[in-house]
Amino acid sequence: MKLHDLSPAPGSKNRRKRVGRGPGSGLGKTAGRGHKGQRSRSGFSQRFGFEGGQMPLVRRVPKRGFTNIFRVEYSVVNLERLAEFDGEVTPQALVERGLARANRPVKILGDGEIAKALDVSAHKFSRSARAKIEAAGGSCEVLDR
Repeated sequence: MKLHDLSPAPGSKNRRKRVGRGPGSGLGKTAGRGHKGQRSRSGFSQRFGFEGGQMPLVRRVPKRGFTNIFRVEYSVVNLERLAEFDGEVTPQALVERGLARANRPVKILGDGEIAKALDVSAHKFSRSARAKIEAAGGSCEVLDR
C-alpha cells in the first residue's frame, strides 16, 4: 500500500450543504429557515435560557437553601481500598494510586475489612475505620489541613 492508495473510510466524508441555491436543491428560497420571524433573519442569536418573552424557568422556580462557604470537601477512601498498601498510607500515596484527589483533605471510612497492620495518615477518620485499623495492629495519625 502506498500513499496514493489511501482513502477515507466509506461514509466518513459528507458534502457541504449549499443552501439557497435554487428549488432543485431542496434548500432554495428560504434556505431551510422557514417563513418570516426572528429566527429567519440573518444575525439571529438567542440569549441562553430565553423563552420567547415568557418568564424563564430559572426565574419561575423559587430559591431554596444556601451555600455554606466554610464547608470542607473531603476525598473519602474506604478501608477495603487500603488492602493494596504495605506499611504506610499517606494522602500523597493515595493520590498517586488514584484513590484521592490532590489538594483535598482525605477522610478514611470504615467500609470493608483490613487484615494487616498499617500506619495510616489522614485528615479525618470515622470511628469504625479507626477501630478496625487499630484492631489490626495499625495506627491512625490525624494531619492538619
